[in-house]
Amino acid sequence: MSSPATQQPTPQLFFQTLNAYQRTEALRAAIELEVFTAIAEDKATVHELARKCLASERGMRILCDYLCMMGFLNKDRVRYSLTQDSAIFLNKHSPAYLGGITEFILAPELTAGFKDLAGAVRKGGTVIPEDGTIGHDNPIWVKFARAMGAMMALPAQLMAQLVDEKADRGLKILDIAAGHGLFGLAFASRNPSVEVAALDWPNVLEVAKENAERAGVSHRYSTLPGSAFDVDFGTGYDLVLLTNFLHHFDPPTCEVLLRKVHAALGEGGRAVTLEFVPNDDRISPPEAAGFSLMMLGSTPSGEAYTFAELERMAANAGFAHSEIHPLPPTVQQVIVSQK
Repeated sequence: MSSPATQQPTPQLFFQTLNAYQRTEALRAAIELEVFTAIAEDKATVHELARKCLASERGMRILCDYLCMMGFLNKDRVRYSLTQDSAIFLNKHSPAYLGGITEFILAPELTAGFKDLAGAVRKGGTVIPEDGTIGHDNPIWVKFARAMGAMMALPAQLMAQLVDEKADRGLKILDIAAGHGLFGLAFASRNPSVEVAALDWPNVLEVAKENAERAGVSHRYSTLPGSAFDVDFGTGYDLVLLTNFLHHFDPPTCEVLLRKVHAALGEGGRAVTLEFVPNDDRISPPEAAGFSLMMLGSTPSGEAYTFAELERMAANAGFAHSEIHPLPPTVQQVIVSQK
């Protein structure tokens, strides 16, 4: 019996990775030119797309062919069509449109830390001056608040359903690093007895207040401008929301904040944390585990923490116990810590 053929070494992965920036820029160009929206409007040939998107036919043909190779478009002879994912997430007329996220994900303030990633590895944290993205009142968080709302709407609704399942009793909620405000607003929209205090930088809170007005709950929505480490939270909260925040800091700093959260909660109160939570091997699942590299490039000491680490931080801050809940179809998980 012959043995299986040994797979030959290939530099394919090496070259694919070196050229990965082309994939990013091709997608950004297609979003900027509104190619996906034009195709959804039945402008599907190169000639039609070039005219609709104010581009050359040669450029449009090369871009669309590349998008087919990437998996964002289909091609039938001379006509292009959207994949199911592109139709849902990249057509501007879709309620689930995500193209605006590029304003945050590809913002120079965020990508700058990856221009010298070797330097960040040597240092153990971002090489961006003034603490990277967590610097005082960094304007990137206004971009975050305006760009990421579409992506955060679903996890916000799912988290509210998980934590306040019956939505039948009054809750006083503190939403820390509220950003767009959608997490606190998801609770307030489901439950007419919820009152939310949103904490963030003043300019960011303007976005949250706009969203509260749009949701019709501004009369139950107040704001606390400033740093979560400096502002007086007050007391008596039933829930404190910590969504996508702890990963920006090292464990001792997280524990400082969690002790402050513990003190602000009333009897029986809960801290509700949303995070990218890798398994203990730190390489799976890749969407969660890979987030540590984002924090290495953009913050002094943040990373994606395992549940064991998050549980230990909460316990050290005085919480009685913590439990973790998956939040499908998202890649994030919810940790509920009981006072």
